[in-house]
Amino acid sequence: MSATTPEHTPEPTLGWSLAVLLRRWHEHVEQALADLPHGSRGFHVLGTIAAGEPPTQAVLAERLLIDRSVMTYLLDDLEAADLVRRRVDPKDRRVRRVCPTDHGRSVLRRAEELVAHVEERLLGALPEEQRELFRASAGIAAAAIQRSAPETDPCAAVLQVTTSSSPSARPSPHHA
Repeated sequence: MSATTPEHTPEPTLGWSLAVLLRRWHEHVEQALADLPHGSRGFHVLGTIAAGEPPTQAVLAERLLIDRSVMTYLLDDLEAADLVRRRVDPKDRRVRRVCPTDHGRSVLRRAEELVAHVEERLLGALPEEQRELFRASAGIAAAAIQRSAPETDPCAAVLQVTTSSSPSARPSPHHA
């Protein structure tokens, strides 16, 4: 019997399991969101600005851990696609708040459906109750990590995991 038979396969570690899920999530979500400027990163921007009071551009960059200069290019592209608008803050004319357009909200709803479909396929081997528990547990763990190490860039972590095996496939810093 060779060392590669199922009987000799070690139990998967959390890191390996998350890396496999993250790689597949990223591949499939980027494909599903190919028409959205900046793919999953554009999706996260739209989701964040649609969730509450419009953030400033600086706060949005900080919240999503995206370099401010990269955020400028990202918002330029989202604005050119009529998905967001940068509005002058009436309390401080030097500040721009990022707001979704009606078209942006519509695109976000469709993108959320596409991402949910991808996630259901990826977690399809789990019973529904376990899928929900996994999502909730992952969210709690991620929030705790983010609170304890707010400088950690989740987009850079995704790129590191998803592109580590193919250096030629590295996306530009404007697209994660």
